[in-house]
Amino acid sequence: MFKKYFKIWWMMSRNSFSAVLGQKLALSMFLVGKIFRFIFFFLFLYFLLKGTGSLAGYSGNQIIFFFLTFSLVDVTTQFLFREVYKFRPMIIKGDFDLVLVKPLNALFRVLMGGADVIDLITIPPLVVLTIVYGVSLHPMMSGVLIYLILLINGFLIATAFHIAILAFAIVTTEVDHAVMIYRDLTNLGRLPVDIYKEPLKGFLTYLIPVGIMMTTPVKAMIGSASVLGIIIAFSAGILSMLLSLKFWNFALTKYTSASS
Repeated sequence: MFKKYFKIWWMMSRNSFSAVLGQKLALSMFLVGKIFRFIFFFLFLYFLLKGTGSLAGYSGNQIIFFFLTFSLVDVTTQFLFREVYKFRPMIIKGDFDLVLVKPLNALFRVLMGGADVIDLITIPPLVVLTIVYGVSLHPMMSGVLIYLILLINGFLIATAFHIAILAFAIVTTEVDHAVMIYRDLTNLGRLPVDIYKEPLKGFLTYLIPVGIMMTTPVKAMIGSASVLGIIIAFSAGILSMLLSLKFWNFALTKYTSASS
């Protein structure tokens, strides 16, 4: 089953890559824009920390590692789930009807119907930077292992968010604003949520688990996360996925076919 769906994903992604690569000017502009956006914020952090030396009790390298971890989660989810941004026209035009009648999981098709080649280009250098700064923190092997597991947990929460956005689109035919709200909220995780005061810190940690997605993995690696915090993080990942799937199944019962 996994092999079958991987082959389908690869075929759809290859088609998506071909479409984007056919527009070289647009591809170049978007790629340059993404790179400059990353560099500018990276330089902002560098000069900010050069003057202060630390932020919220974290060293300069630790803060940059927080940002790199956020970027890795953010860019990887955009790479995998770019099709979510195209879901609204599918609902309005009735193309979702064709998805539902095919012998393929509908959620898989609309969630992972085509990867983004622009984000694919930026992922390898981002991974290298994350490893370089991670090594500079001299973590223990146990910390690295927990970091990697919590990073996967962060991807799980991000996946749950995107499933919820798709379900919300079926109910309301609205995607764009929901995606932008999600992106605005996750952007608050570019730095550790410890820099925020309550109740915002608690909101970003437990209600909208941005802190669990972006901050907790790094804190676990550097040894500042509690055992309870790690357990809560895993619980939040499982719960968010279960709730999002439940919402998706509910949304399908409310879907009105374009032909009806």
